Amino acid sequence: MRFADELKSAVTPRAALLVIGVLALQLLFIASYVGALHNPKPRDVPFGVVAPGAAAEQTADKLKKLPGDPLDPRVLKDEAAARHQIMNRDIDGALLVDPRGTTDTLLVASGGGTALSRTLTGLATDVDAAEKRTVKTVDVAPASDQDFNGLSSFYLVVGWCVGGYLCASILAISAGSRASNVPRAVIRLGTMALYAIVGGLGGAVIAGPILGALPGSVLGLWGLGALVIFGVGAITLALQALTGIVGIGLAVLLVVIGGNPSAGGAFPRPMLPPFWEAIGPWLQPGAGTWVARSIAYFDGNSITRPLLVLAAWAVLGVVVTLALSARRKTHNSGTIDLSGTNYGSRNGSGSRRFE
Repeated sequence: MRFADELKSAVTPRAALLVIGVLALQLLFIASYVGALHNPKPRDVPFGVVAPGAAAEQTADKLKKLPGDPLDPRVLKDEAAARHQIMNRDIDGALLVDPRGTTDTLLVASGGGTALSRTLTGLATDVDAAEKRTVKTVDVAPASDQDFNGLSSFYLVVGWCVGGYLCASILAISAGSRASNVPRAVIRLGTMALYAIVGGLGGAVIAGPILGALPGSVLGLWGLGALVIFGVGAITLALQALTGIVGIGLAVLLVVIGGNPSAGGAFPRPMLPPFWEAIGPWLQPGAGTWVARSIAYFDGNSITRPLLVLAAWAVLGVVVTLALSARRKTHNSGTIDLSGTNYGSRNGSGSRRFE
């Protein structure tokens, strides 16, 4: 057999298309991660200003005119209001101006990401230095000593996401990418739910009591982990039901290529380019990272919307998986499957009957 014939036999058109798809995913991975993380700059960071009288508006106007629009300043009544908004995750920092002295106070929350708190400290220091003033930084919600750069929440959620789509992928590889009927789809979803419960607990215990990387409620993190794993797994099953094995690649595109760099892990959302900042809150890694940090450092505040996002992905995955399985059963009920080798037993006349 000639080499050309061997090549045609070894590399089928389907295999060639899958290889091209993998190449596309590789290039998109590089473009997404490098595009999101290669040049982080703060843009319109929600920022509070507290000062007596006209000094508050004057300071806010000065901060608003900084080159590159790094801050979105708003005047607050007092320090208590600033602390409350930081803990509620409405703002990322606040400057308390004391016109009677030469030292101002900067409130930050490194639990929400140390890269952003360091950036705010640098900005405030430069602004005050231009007027021969100094800044004292106070960390309102400090990251754990065992949580380097505040990244543990992000890595925990990434691990949960990986578990979700890998479990769904294994179910597809071992038993077919599409469930043949609704009961089998329910079994797959049930398997995903059990896996999510165990995986969510395991991740919460490792990040919390075992490693001490994250404070906060272990039960809260367990529930979050179960929701993240099941949501990612369910949407992966749905994509497989829709497109076959290609659905695994689509899940990687959604969760890994789109979700991870936009999650606000290495750099919080206000430091990401506009596209990634916009999509991050609506994808599982971003929503999960936000909730994990809120549980660990912000008394569980501001988690309703990201939890709804995670729940919506889970519901969408379940509905699409069941709907396509029901449609597949209806479609197959009117046809005879000649693809297999087992066509049933012989009937009384000696011919085979189809089952």
